Amino acid sequence: MSVVIKAENISKQYRLGMVGTGTIKDDLKRWYYNVRGKEDPFLKIGDANDRSSKGDSDYVWSLRDINFEINQGDSVGIIGRNGAGKSTLLKILSQVTQPTTGKIYTKGRIASLLEVGTGFHPEMTGRENIFLNGAILGMRKHEIIRKFDEIVDFSGVERYIDTPVKRYSSGMYVRLAFAVAAHLESEILIVDEVLAVGDAEFQKKCLGKMSDVSKGEGRTVLFVSHNIGAVNTLTNKCMYLRNGNLIEYDTTDKIIPIYLNDDLNNIRGLKEFDNTPNLNENKPIQLTKCRFSIANDIVEVEVEYVVRKSVGSVVALQIINAKEVSIITLIDTDRDSDIFKRSEGSYMVKFTLPLSILAPDIFKITLSFSDMKSERFDYHRDILVFEKNNTDANLTRDGIIFSDPKLIGETKKLYLGN
Repeated sequence: MSVVIKAENISKQYRLGMVGTGTIKDDLKRWYYNVRGKEDPFLKIGDANDRSSKGDSDYVWSLRDINFEINQGDSVGIIGRNGAGKSTLLKILSQVTQPTTGKIYTKGRIASLLEVGTGFHPEMTGRENIFLNGAILGMRKHEIIRKFDEIVDFSGVERYIDTPVKRYSSGMYVRLAFAVAAHLESEILIVDEVLAVGDAEFQKKCLGKMSDVSKGEGRTVLFVSHNIGAVNTLTNKCMYLRNGNLIEYDTTDKIIPIYLNDDLNNIRGLKEFDNTPNLNENKPIQLTKCRFSIANDIVEVEVEYVVRKSVGSVVALQIINAKEVSIITLIDTDRDSDIFKRSEGSYMVKFTLPLSILAPDIFKITLSFSDMKSERFDYHRDILVFEKNNTDANLTRDGIIFSDPKLIGETKKLYLGN
């Protein structure tokens, strides 16, 4: 097959420093504090790109010496932890930004969905933005008209198609943006993990469409995601980026185990997840802390959360294995259905299960707070990771679990709300 994307020694460097405050008064205040030798009263940008250490340089390399080739019809997943350089690479491939060094060669038209709102004019209607994006790709008006009904039907925003997109919700924005990118006639489709904004049904629909685009239509797809299950299902090749470096580029079935092992090693010692720096007063219910321990063959997870508004909600703990298969889902209302309607205040629930029921594997813990229907109040994926070794296993039985786990413990209120 012919090569449609080729990267030669791609590197991207950003200069860091102080950001203007927006007003002369505040800039003068910053200058005055600096002259007096006091701490800057305004925020600064940090200079570490791996979120694990602090540096003292004025520059940071988002990407370093990246080399690869992508063939026509390939579906390529790009994985890595936050700050690895995934989005920067997609922006370079989409020609949104230029590399500091190196060259990119592309063959064919590129449709990109990098972040919510990219490529849309907020004052224009959905209809007008569809035609605008088609024109940018070099399509003629009659070609766009031929695709128009299919785009609108896929996005599900027919009722609002003649409304300015600035009035769309983030979910509507993403649905229309993905429909435009996937249905207009480009040879290369680039999708960053903006699909997290949409609901679960639409995410599934999008993954199906990307599969059709790659396998059915022979177009090239690049897909950034933290959902390893989706990457495993959708892609035939995969890139693993870490701290701006391309660690491996090979078939997906070879890359994912490497990434999962590295991911486990990075957070193997993490026994507590603290969400207090990220609290959002607008959320009716939100996770504050999660603690994990294994003792005497028992896995124990304590979840603390705050309820700001009395809502019907459940706390669900999901354990997922390395292949992104959901092994167990524990729900706090299984033991006490009366706590579904929670009053304002702070709560703690303890989930426990025997380690012996799990087959040897790497497991990740995900927490969600929802009404069990359509609304998800808070969600934290893969916040803690643990491993069950072969030496601990009951190898006389096959399968991914060895018995029926039960939720042990009960929810108790820590203190009353205002």
